[in-house]
Amino acid sequence: MTAKPTLDFLPGHDGVRIAVHRLGAGAPVVLLHGLSSNAQINWVRYGTAQRIADAGFEAIMIDQRVHGESESPSGAAAYPRDVMALDMEAVLPALGLGASFDLVGYSMGARLSVALVARGLRPRRLVLGGMGLEGLTNWQPRRQFFLNALDRFDVARPGDPDYMAISFMKTIKVDPAALRFLLLSMSDIGAESLAALDMPTLVLCGADDSDNGSADALAATLSNAQRGTIPGNHMSSITKPDFGIAIAEYLAA
Repeated sequence: MTAKPTLDFLPGHDGVRIAVHRLGAGAPVVLLHGLSSNAQINWVRYGTAQRIADAGFEAIMIDQRVHGESESPSGAAAYPRDVMALDMEAVLPALGLGASFDLVGYSMGARLSVALVARGLRPRRLVLGGMGLEGLTNWQPRRQFFLNALDRFDVARPGDPDYMAISFMKTIKVDPAALRFLLLSMSDIGAESLAALDMPTLVLCGADDSDNGSADALAATLSNAQRGTIPGNHMSSITKPDFGIAIAEYLAA
């Protein structure tokens, strides 16, 4: 039987309420989801959190502001530069994880994980899912894709290049105005910042996923990384058992 995660709330930057879902017992693994997704969809629905818990860890899944059970504050003032990193710098110490935890991110969550390490966070190990080098160091084109999609939120039609992304946003019921502010708060991560990623790292990407650039180039750039490949593209790979199995096996090794 699959267990149900617990849910708690902690204050992020400027007191914004951030949702924290926890499953399992053991060494902590912090999981950060992708854009317009949430802990339930990225980590719980397809069994990844349960596989991590079954491997002897505690899966700690955090909904970013504007996502899942966390707050979606209104107005540009609520979205200073790198606000998600500011949220995590408030939430992670409050979790009392100490110096021994692993950090797993998918897509936007992988970008956030790298940004946090560049700002001084020191997890034992990293898993960067659905991420390539260009998605970190040349974020602007990818961000513009989503900003353009928000402009077309009510006019996109099947077959349009952004139709699937917009449909997903609508399914998740993300606040498009808040998501725009959040996108504009995200900055590029300088190539020099990648030198901080000297802990063991798994760069895990679908065989047909190049949405965030080259995962091979990212793994080659990092000093202590290995490349993992699973079936699928950017949207489908995270839904397959291979994704959670690869993470659980890497953490348990």
